[in-house]
Amino acid sequence: SAVRVENCLHFGGPWLALELVRQLKLDQFLKHGMTASRARVARWRSALILVVARFCHPSSELHIAEQWYRKTALPDLLGVAPERVDDNRLYRTLDELLPQKAALEVHLKERLGELFDLEYDLLMYDVTSTYFEGQALHNSLAQRGYSRDNRSDCKQVCIGLVVSRCGMPLGYEVFAGNTADVTTVEHIVETMEKRYGKSDRIWVMDRGMVSEANIDFLLAGGRRYIVGTPKSMLKKFAAEVLKDDWNPIRNGLEVKLVRRPREESDADAAAAAEEDKELFILCRSRDRSRKEEAMVARSEEKIEERLGRMKSRCEKQQRDVMKVEREVGRLLGQNTRAARLFDVRVEQTEDGFAQLSWTKVSANRDWATLSAGCYLLRTNVLDWSDEDLWKAYIQLTEAEAAFCIQKSDLKIRPIWHQKEERVLAHIFVCFVAYVLWKTLGQLCVKAGLGNEPRRVLSELSELRMLDVVLPTREGIDLRRRCLSTPTEHQQILLDRLGLELPKIKQTEM
Repeated sequence: SAVRVENCLHFGGPWLALELVRQLKLDQFLKHGMTASRARVARWRSALILVVARFCHPSSELHIAEQWYRKTALPDLLGVAPERVDDNRLYRTLDELLPQKAALEVHLKERLGELFDLEYDLLMYDVTSTYFEGQALHNSLAQRGYSRDNRSDCKQVCIGLVVSRCGMPLGYEVFAGNTADVTTVEHIVETMEKRYGKSDRIWVMDRGMVSEANIDFLLAGGRRYIVGTPKSMLKKFAAEVLKDDWNPIRNGLEVKLVRRPREESDADAAAAAEEDKELFILCRSRDRSRKEEAMVARSEEKIEERLGRMKSRCEKQQRDVMKVEREVGRLLGQNTRAARLFDVRVEQTEDGFAQLSWTKVSANRDWATLSAGCYLLRTNVLDWSDEDLWKAYIQLTEAEAAFCIQKSDLKIRPIWHQKEERVLAHIFVCFVAYVLWKTLGQLCVKAGLGNEPRRVLSELSELRMLDVVLPTREGIDLRRRCLSTPTEHQQILLDRLGLELPKIKQTEM
């Protein structure tokens, strides 16, 4: 009855993270790459604390040092006592970790290729943003711009990420928060080519990256691409949309390859030769069509209802023409999907007051119905089928998923650091933690567990390390450090992943 348990520590998550670190040889890289110091804790060990904490329990450096670290088994696993870990040491580690970025990205790319036989023939590129809490006055990268987080009230930075077809990250770059996506393409492509060499890769980007200047840049360097196109370009292919020669590739989805429509000014041989360098993939999705039609219908109903109220006010009140025009413009700007369906007129009466009227544009309505669910891709890969090209473009969702994981599971947002170098180091730690995440995902796939790193981490994080204290009649307590016994499900996961729990060294008092 006097047997008791003490020091119940979180073991499974940190231990799993360090197992991933060892498989990636990240500890060896940091040990040789980071400069030696006279500090009582080696910088590479502090760097691992930051990465493991971001992977298991994302929080601030202060929270890691004062609360989280001492509640885990990391002091035993890394050999760093809790009293030697403080926020200042972690901040200094951030400063020394950042210069390793380029070399570490190359190391991770090569190591991941060895572990999982990855192919880097298809590179997905996308951009997101993450915002600051605070003014970030002395950070030139912190600017206001288009916020994917719906936080236009905060300054932000933009992050451009390159991933493989399975979502494994190759590298990233950080841009000022007011940077337009389209202006980042040349920089990111040249950076990746400088780092990994220029080979026969295919770049996949969404329509936000597309401009004629970027297409010319890719073509001039002999690069291949599959990119989205602006919605406005679809209208040039209206005749192709009406034809019945679509290729069904799965239930509710059709695609077909088309050439750019020949214009009268393009009748010469040079223009024809230029057209032969590109193909367009016309895609039509039944589910997407239903979704777009529903969105347009809601937007149309909202505009019509609001215009009715505005007209009634104009009839009952003496309203200023310019003020009503501004209200109409604001209404149409907030409901862009259906704005083109209305022709709204604000006229001045004989008394000098506003009179509102509108009609619906039938031609725009017909085109909205015809083009619902359609989108257009553009490529200079001429030896692939329409299905293969579409499947390659759809892999771009891997980059979007990467941003989702970094923002939700790894808490890359919001950024509380104010100094530019610390901000960049924070993003770098999140990137390395995401590599651990994807490594666990690949191990799960390889073990036949599906791509479920979140569930595996959650399940194994329940493992605990604890001290069992056995009192004796002589007054001496026997203290045995133990691991909690894995449940049947946890043991199956460990066996399938090829992981074995360590033997804990016992201590007596």
